[in-house]
Amino acid sequence: MINNGKLIVFSAPSGSGKTTIVKQILQRHPELEFSISATSRNIRQNEKEGKDYYFLTSDDFKQKIKNNEFVEWQEVYENQFYGTLKTELYRIWNNNHHVVFDVDVVGGLNIKKMYPQQTLAIFVKPPSIDELRNRLMLRSTESKSSLEKRIAKAQWEMEFADKFDEIILNDNIETAVDNADKLIQNFLK
Repeated sequence: MINNGKLIVFSAPSGSGKTTIVKQILQRHPELEFSISATSRNIRQNEKEGKDYYFLTSDDFKQKIKNNEFVEWQEVYENQFYGTLKTELYRIWNNNHHVVFDVDVVGGLNIKKMYPQQTLAIFVKPPSIDELRNRLMLRSTESKSSLEKRIAKAQWEMEFADKFDEIILNDNIETAVDNADKLIQNFLK
């Protein structure tokens, strides 16, 4: 098992580009491995157990919460839970890798709180709320009401940016990836 396994958290409002940054960072750093979340929602058509998520029933998820088996978790909708199992960290550390997370703001701060010395928490900030709205509209995956909910949530999440170790402005994806890469290289030294 890796001694002093590190945790690298990326959090951001939806549409900020964090998933794109994480994918490119993982390609650049073979010593990093992506943390697979657990969820109680139903598996979708193209998803695979243990690759996209660990799929649990709501009852199993609640039992794991009672057993303190999560690093962080949230009930996003009624009986629909998402979280990071402690066993996922151990799995990655046993592979001699450091853990990379793509999680919401609350989850990211909870990871930092649980592992303060081992965690680099990075907030990916969009250039503006208007630009975020444009990016979400370009996805064409949102209804008008769900778009407004995401924008309202994004505005709320932006208030937490200064609680993170680092903030990366994503007004240019290549620059944002390079900035994240430098932060990670320094953190892993």
